[in-house]
Amino acid sequence: MQINDWLKNNTFHHSQFSNIKELVELKEAQKLSISLCIPTLNEEKTIGKEIVLFKSELMERFPLLDEIAVIDSGSEDRTLEVASAFGADTYLASEILPGLDDKKGKGENLWKAIYQLKGDIIVYIDADIKNIHPRFVYGLVAPLLLKPEVHYVKAFYDRPLAFSGSIRPSGGGRVTEILTRPLFSLFFPDLTAIIQPLSGEYAVRREVIEKIPFPIGYGVETSHLIDIYEEYGLAAFAQTDLDQRVHRNQTTRALGKMSFGILQTFLQRLKKKHDIENLPELNTVFRQFQVRDETFETIEYNIKEYERPPMITIKEYQDKFGRS
Repeated sequence: MQINDWLKNNTFHHSQFSNIKELVELKEAQKLSISLCIPTLNEEKTIGKEIVLFKSELMERFPLLDEIAVIDSGSEDRTLEVASAFGADTYLASEILPGLDDKKGKGENLWKAIYQLKGDIIVYIDADIKNIHPRFVYGLVAPLLLKPEVHYVKAFYDRPLAFSGSIRPSGGGRVTEILTRPLFSLFFPDLTAIIQPLSGEYAVRREVIEKIPFPIGYGVETSHLIDIYEEYGLAAFAQTDLDQRVHRNQTTRALGKMSFGILQTFLQRLKKKHDIENLPELNTVFRQFQVRDETFETIEYNIKEYERPPMITIKEYQDKFGRS
């Protein structure tokens, strides 16, 4: 599939799917169930609003969602208490599949949601969205209901980089434009069609997501795109414009750590999938600097992108869902 053809046929705007009743009818006709996963860590300020909105609009008014679940990394605030009070199912990631060694990271929550949730389609939405709206769910689910060949739908948002006349260049965040998009341009040109590859909002079919490995940290979204692309091609993806997403911005130092993890994931996939024999052992120590009393001090972070295996290889999952 040519990129321009894909952009024309597989890029949508959420307003195309505002008839939620019609989406519910499509879901029921296809006998599908849909689960919403919200991964959390200390999100008590925003989690309640998200759950109230999604439950009232997409479960009670229109039964598009069959369950809303919060998978938590061990919040030290009232995230789980608030989420439960407003009607979400709440789980600690560490208590899901307790026979496995405990790992920390957003990707761990997303991976364990495949086991814990029951939907044929799983929607992942970040917990820190201040302008939350039902479109964050129905805009991602709709292409899966309308196009059976689509397996994975990514969100993108308005991030204007410049404005001149009728031209408004848009793109992803800083890590996307400085790291991920250049890497995709070099090694996976088709994936440059994904406007915001690192967005935390996406919907995916269980039969696809259960078959791919999961980095537990920063590289999870990048790995999804590469692994699904290599198995199914660009035609398996769609993307939906959700207009704007208001959330807290991360510092440049935090983005440096994120980039380091993403780069590990990317290089490991090049090594594994393309037989790059001369790639050295990857260092897991990331260094940054600070100045104290005119003396430069090194700050070191040990960032290792540990990966969980495909969920379908886990015996407990096979037993629960009848997979093999």
